[in-house]
Amino acid sequence: MIAEKVKNEAKKQGMLANVMRQFNHASDVIDLNPNIRKILEVTNNELVVHFPVKMDDGTVEVFTGYRVQHNNSLGPYKGGLRYHPTVDLDAARALAMWMTWKTALAGIPYGGAKGGIQLDPKKYSTSELERITRRFTYALGDNIGPELDIPAPDVNTNPQTMAWILDTYMSTKAPNERSTNLHVVTGKPIGAGGSEGRDRATGFGVYLTIKFWAENNNVELKGKKFIVQGFGNVGYWAAFFLEEEGAKLVGVQDAFGTIYNENGMDVQALNEYQLANNGTVQGFKEAQAVDPADFFALDCDICVPAALGNQITEDNADSIKAQVIAEGANGPTDVAAEQILLQKGVTIIPDILCNSGGVITSYFEWLQNRNGEIWPIEEVMEKLEKKLRISFNKVQKVAEERKVDARTAAFIIAIERLQQAYVDRGIFP
Repeated sequence: MIAEKVKNEAKKQGMLANVMRQFNHASDVIDLNPNIRKILEVTNNELVVHFPVKMDDGTVEVFTGYRVQHNNSLGPYKGGLRYHPTVDLDAARALAMWMTWKTALAGIPYGGAKGGIQLDPKKYSTSELERITRRFTYALGDNIGPELDIPAPDVNTNPQTMAWILDTYMSTKAPNERSTNLHVVTGKPIGAGGSEGRDRATGFGVYLTIKFWAENNNVELKGKKFIVQGFGNVGYWAAFFLEEEGAKLVGVQDAFGTIYNENGMDVQALNEYQLANNGTVQGFKEAQAVDPADFFALDCDICVPAALGNQITEDNADSIKAQVIAEGANGPTDVAAEQILLQKGVTIIPDILCNSGGVITSYFEWLQNRNGEIWPIEEVMEKLEKKLRISFNKVQKVAEERKVDARTAAFIIAIERLQQAYVDRGIFP
């Protein structure tokens, strides 16, 4: 137990160190103005709240919640809320910074934020999670808002979580203001003002970036083997769309186990199985259990890490057989591992590009709420594909022109957009 705690602590600290090294490397390449670098390397605001919640048995627990707002020079803060034992200030800082680069790269009018609550949601009932969420929302108060900071789902949170946040936030407003606050969160259920397609947007975006990579490299996806770490919303939908292209899902890892079938697994059957078995793929009869330590060494063409940060490290990078790694999670590859993979000729589709489909579609939801519109799913998916293709092509172009890897190219595009905003607007005395 102590060893696991130490391991998790190292991963959280590693995420912050990773994002800072990525930022500094790209900043050095473009010779970023030192004054702007000073601004971007720190967060704007950091909120830590402690709040009591009554449990089902009548006892009271005190929870710790976080919200870190990194930068809003391009628009309101934007980023998810996760419920996980690893959530703390350093983790939120790292994830908030990644959101700033992600929204800037996508060319949408948002900044970056992140947060959540330090807890294991599996230990609490649905009614307890509702009370925890509502109390957290109340504690955040006016630090979130539809034109200030717009939360969204993340690890272990979902549309229902967003509906509770929305209802609690609106209850704090005057009756005449409530109808204008629907866009305080995105990723809501359709009936509460959510957007068609938001449920699959991140996974669809992961698939699209793999598809664009394949097109650029004259690679046929049909028959290609892929593995997915994390079979939640992102992992499932990425696998769903890859399977539609004829690719074969051969390996999956979640928090409880790792399964493998060299002949492929039926994605829908696996999803139905894990939904009926407390959210785990362990025990799926179409596959065999393998040692979790061997997951990244499985024979495949495509690897989709879609779980938590710092999963691909220098300890396992050399064993990876995939041609391409599509980062469905935030920060799944540490800096040392990335150097090993690049030297091996492995393509890495960086997180701030690969998994940006979620925040892009959140932007579409936000727009629909603001304008009183409802877009059909076909329009949402078409707009998402168009926006992601533009971002992908920009990254490819900068990588070729600057002779840098895709991650550095993506960071350069994001940082230069932020730098231009400060150059145009100046800095308040």
